[in-house]
Parts: sequence; structure tokens; C-alpha cells
Amino acid sequence: MNLLNSAPAVGFDQPYEMLEACHERVERSLNLLLRLGAHLRARGEVDQQARDAASDVLRYFDIAAPHHHEDEERHVLPLLRQIGRGELADRIAADHVQMHAAYLALRPGLEALRDKGLMPDTKAWPVFAALYRAHIALEEVEAYPATRQLSRPEVLAIMGAEMAARRRNG
Repeated sequence: MNLLNSAPAVGFDQPYEMLEACHERVERSLNLLLRLGAHLRARGEVDQQARDAASDVLRYFDIAAPHHHEDEERHVLPLLRQIGRGELADRIAADHVQMHAAYLALRPGLEALRDKGLMPDTKAWPVFAALYRAHIALEEVEAYPATRQLSRPEVLAIMGAEMAARRRNG
């Protein structure tokens, strides 16, 4: 089971590319979660590999995912509203709430696996992954292309600087 330890290859000077790189990391985290579920079913017990994978999934969705959603809510959704795509912005914002709630439902099982070696209920994990994947597709097919065109270099520089600062400050 591979652990998540590679950083995106792009920097905050390219904020849309960074958002897309974050989606790649979400996908790796979702794949790890689903592989973890298969690993647990195949073994029938918790081992150190499973605990390490749970730790990696928790770390991503506790830290990186909230930053990513905040980036979109501060920079992408206002632009969508500005160009008359408020319904799309509202859907993305609602997805963020729904995905966070779904994650909070999985989190105790992942923590118990990591901390106590207890087998979690994995039934909701594929639903969580499907929810995130549909959301990513919506952003990459509709939201990012619509707003990227509006972003002048100075706007992108501010966006990237704010994204980087949020990660440094918390």
C-alpha cells in the first residue's frame, strides 16, 4: 500500500494548476481509502500497513482538503457568481458541505483503526469516493474553465499568494 507523501509539482504562482494538483492528491487519497477497505476485507484484521494508510487518509482530509475547499470558496465561486453562474457556485458550495459531513461520518472509524486497531465499517467509503469524484469532475469541466479565462495575471498572483499564506498560517 503506497503512502501519500508526494507534493504537487506546481507552485502557488499557478493557482489553477495547484487546484488541479490538489484534485490529483484527493484522487490518490480516495484510492488509498478504497485500497485500505479491500486490504482490511482480504486480511480480516488490522495491521500496521492499514494503520499507516488510515493515518495518511486522515491527514489529507483533515488538513489539505479543507484548505482546498476554502481556496475554491474564496477565489473560484465568487468569479462564478460574477459571470452569472451562481447556481454552479451554489452547487459546488453545497458539495463541500456534503463531502465534509460524509468525511466526518467516516472519520471516527479511521481514527479507531489508526489508534486502537479496530476494524471500521467501510460500507460508506465507496459512496464518499464517488461523491468526491463527481465533484472534481464538475469543477474541472465547468467551474475552472469558466473562471480561469477571467483571471488576469495580477489576479492569479493574488490568488496564489493567498492560497500559500493560508497554508503557512494554519
